[in-house]
Amino acid sequence: MNRTVLGAVIGLLLAAAGLFWWQGRAAVESAAPPPPTLAEIPAEADLEAIPTEDGDGLLGPALPQVDEDTREERRFNRLDRNRDNLINRNEVLQTRVAAFRKLDRDGNNLLSFEEWAVATSNRFKGADADGNGQLTRKEFAATRPDRKAQPRCKC
Repeated sequence: MNRTVLGAVIGLLLAAAGLFWWQGRAAVESAAPPPPTLAEIPAEADLEAIPTEDGDGLLGPALPQVDEDTREERRFNRLDRNRDNLINRNEVLQTRVAAFRKLDRDGNNLLSFEEWAVATSNRFKGADADGNGQLTRKEFAATRPDRKAQPRCKC
């Protein structure tokens, strides 16, 4: 019974707090300046004095050039080896060939369970510094792959 009453009281308090917060936001937004009237909008002749998006008519130093490659374009270009603006299956798989060949010991282009198990076991043995068959937190932390250095901001 007490939990039900307590839950109802907390629910009402949260609803009241939300209502006051919402009303406070509405009051701030109502104080916004009105939109410009037609008399305040510049005439067509005045629009020619405004600089264009490429910077023509801008006073001061020239605008810095923007790198057009986005993150997705750079990722696409890494996979598109022959630069034909198409990625085929071989180009996608080519990035994984070296890692696969390390695991494929007999060179038959088939990765058997035994080949995978040997590679995993060898990796575990390499990480187990004291040779007791168990990894401590410190030994496990040593197995983390090295991260590439993140480029600094060129601001």
